[in-house]
Amino acid sequence: MTRPQTLAQKLIAAACGRSAVDEGEIVTCAVDLAMFHDSSGPRRLQPMLEELGAKLWDPARIVLVIDHYVPESDDESRRIVRIARDWAAGQRLPNVYDSVGICHVVVPQHGHIRPGMFCVGGDSHSPTGGAFGAYMFGIGSTEMLGVAVTGQIWVKVPKTLMMRWRGRLAAGVTAKDMMLHMIGRYGMNGGRYQAVEFCGEAVRALSMQERMTLSNMSAELGSQVGLIAPDETTAAYLREAGVAQELDLDRWRSDADADAEWHDFDADSLAPQVAAPHSPANARDADQYRDVPVQVAYIGACTGAKLEDLRAAASVLRGRRLADGMRLMVAPASSQDQRQAEQEGVMQWLREAGAQVLPTSCGACAGYGGSIPDGASVISTTARNFKGRMGSETAQVYLASPYTVAASAVAGRIADPREFMA
Repeated sequence: MTRPQTLAQKLIAAACGRSAVDEGEIVTCAVDLAMFHDSSGPRRLQPMLEELGAKLWDPARIVLVIDHYVPESDDESRRIVRIARDWAAGQRLPNVYDSVGICHVVVPQHGHIRPGMFCVGGDSHSPTGGAFGAYMFGIGSTEMLGVAVTGQIWVKVPKTLMMRWRGRLAAGVTAKDMMLHMIGRYGMNGGRYQAVEFCGEAVRALSMQERMTLSNMSAELGSQVGLIAPDETTAAYLREAGVAQELDLDRWRSDADADAEWHDFDADSLAPQVAAPHSPANARDADQYRDVPVQVAYIGACTGAKLEDLRAAASVLRGRRLADGMRLMVAPASSQDQRQAEQEGVMQWLREAGAQVLPTSCGACAGYGGSIPDGASVISTTARNFKGRMGSETAQVYLASPYTVAASAVAGRIADPREFMA
């Protein structure tokens, strides 16, 4: 009889052709999908592949997303994007998404990540794939070279930290608040580079886009992966994304008696969270930062500008105007989400409130575009607020949910969004 296994162990065991694996083992896994973007991919991989005289192991298992340096704003951006486009054409990659949104949102929207898969990404927020019951983590360019040529990578079987959320989130409280609360409690090395699994009734109640935010920011917790067991919510999302194959939802979940470290949280009592400069670990209840003035609000990134994030912001901003002198920038996470938001009137409400709509790209989250002014106090839906992360070395960046960012844009100060919700 197979010994009890966590979801992380089951995914690794399947990828290395075993029935079970033990914590601490080092095994070699077959990679189902490798994702990289214009910043992390071709400009670094191409010269190394040419030097080795090596070929890609399977172009069909590679996804390239051009999202960081678009729209091209200078000669260097144009050079990097041209390398990516030319390389993709030369390699005849079948899965290329050019200027249609952020990789961590675009890849799931096209059904590339499914339960049971073992995936790697050339970006630190690649753990987003864990929301679908897949083992997905970020790697550097040298490791990606190995994957691109061999289709394999080694991994040390991690210990699993189970983050169990009881109860239900109140109106105006989101997965972003859950994540900031956990990082505030445990710090940015709280996951100790292990596997984190999110579970409990509050997690099961989340939509896929909200689950993606949890898994994405497991990187900020210091974990290699952020897993959520797949269920009917997962299956419904993937069917909408065009996935027709049968999904084995029951297989990809932790055994009840598997060895794991448990941490419990109460969703019912969670308040909106804000993280002060210059770390997501500086997270506290929004009330503790009340009346801190802000001049810029940014709704963007893979953790704060998906369709549901745009809806949340619009629910606060509808019928209201920005505070005097406030600048609100909205960069939808994908073209697909922006189209749907346009159809629903969400984008119109944001514009009527005074928002400036930016292209669907990583933009200011990754410090591109020069949209964050020096010395500004900024409240943002991004995942990180490290000094200089958004481009300006002197900007003071606070992190929050779309609800909280929208409320603060109206108030001209950091505000609890529940002040603006009936």
